[in-house]
Amino acid sequence: MVRTEQESSDWLGLSGRVCVVTGGGGGIGRATVLSFAKAGARVAAIDIDERGLEVTRMELTRLSAEHVIARCDTTDVESVTAASETIEKSVGACHVLVNTAAVLRPGALDSLTLAEWNGVLSVNLTGYFLCAQIFGRQMRAHRRGSLVHVASIAGSNAQGQSGAYSVSKAGVIMLSRQLANEWGPHGIRSNVVSPGMVITPMSQAFYDTPGVTERRSAVVPMRRVGVPQDMADAILFLASDRASYINGEEITVDGGYANMLMNLVPRPGFE
Repeated sequence: MVRTEQESSDWLGLSGRVCVVTGGGGGIGRATVLSFAKAGARVAAIDIDERGLEVTRMELTRLSAEHVIARCDTTDVESVTAASETIEKSVGACHVLVNTAAVLRPGALDSLTLAEWNGVLSVNLTGYFLCAQIFGRQMRAHRRGSLVHVASIAGSNAQGQSGAYSVSKAGVIMLSRQLANEWGPHGIRSNVVSPGMVITPMSQAFYDTPGVTERRSAVVPMRRVGVPQDMADAILFLASDRASYINGEEITVDGGYANMLMNLVPRPGFE
């Protein structure tokens, strides 16, 4: 079948869709917001970082995209509810929700305080649940929607000295599967993108250390560290109609890093 020019330009089928992105003030969130805008979506960026949101707003204005930004604490039910109402009044009911807001805080489990543990879980897991529940009500009303949650390869591979981070990301993966199970009959899909090593504001300090970028790149088959756009591309696919029969799945976007385990095993004569 030959596609018309209009159909080809909207290959993802996102034109006119209302796409909400948490953590939209920077990193993977901002890259996702801008990618949705370029695909013709009506976008809403929410974040607790007002300065980051302002930068995102200026980028969206340059793209002449229909958009709304809202300061939102995703761990607070009243804040998320208020943001959802503002967005619905401004651009319409939510079709797509992307959860990217997250924190990374170091800590050994033998000395981690309960406050530190809860602080990470509240943003990285509870916040995802609250946003899914509240924005999901709009989707359920229209019996259509897509959720994409950003987890991490650390959700399947324990990352020591990272406090509750790995646990929170493992929880995101299971949360998505449960949402897919419960909401699939309502026409709503839920999937996960799990990044590997990515240069974002949250991880920038690692790469500011001399030699780290080179050392990390060396263990990735693609021989480079990921950037936010790599994740945004996968997120847009899962959010789109092109993934209409993908539900409850996890896509790992790490340049092949997670498949390098056997390369660590000495094999004389094979190296």
